[in-house]
Amino acid sequence: MKYTFNGIIDSTESGYVVNIPFNVWEIFDREGHMPAKVRIDGETFVCNLVPKGKGYYGIPVTKELVNSLPKSEQHKVTFRITKSEVEDSPYSTANPIRKIDSIDCIKQPADGLCGQSCIAMLAGITIDEASNIMHCAEWQATMGKMINALNYFGFEHSEEIIYTLGDPDVTLPKCCIMMEKLGRYNHYLIGFDGKFYDSGLGVLSEYDFSKLTGYLEVCI
Repeated sequence: MKYTFNGIIDSTESGYVVNIPFNVWEIFDREGHMPAKVRIDGETFVCNLVPKGKGYYGIPVTKELVNSLPKSEQHKVTFRITKSEVEDSPYSTANPIRKIDSIDCIKQPADGLCGQSCIAMLAGITIDEASNIMHCAEWQATMGKMINALNYFGFEHSEEIIYTLGDPDVTLPKCCIMMEKLGRYNHYLIGFDGKFYDSGLGVLSEYDFSKLTGYLEVCI
């Protein structure tokens, strides 16, 4: 998976760094050493992400690269760690579990099941079935686990999570998993054909994009 955001190159005592504006552990469901392939404004390099604590990392940037980049406050940053794994599945992109041509809103029976609810809505299954495929209980869903579930059910999706970081002028694709910050955790909901399917609030015709952290397009 590739992750894309607009970042600022900060100068520190140890050199230059671009701080990643989201929790890498939470998104990628992985901790510790993080080798990455990075692209900044068209310049590609490999590096080890610099741990900042509690799942947050920075991308180290050399002085030579800084001098070669356009003189801009913000830079387009894309990085990749590894591809997500897929369990053995009876489904494929040629034979998905269903064609996503509508969404039935599913209300979560307890807090902390929004990620499982999103997969359940997309796949047309129950929250319990989604939880079993994702191998997670309340408050354990991550974007990485949802991506694995999308792969399992044969749904094509973008290779990039687009981080909007509260930009009010976002144009969403027809179908996507949306992500917003909710205290210590992320909250997930489905955007489909101009409506928003929230397992806590129901079907919404309007959405405050200042709350949106990012989204992953689901191809239909």
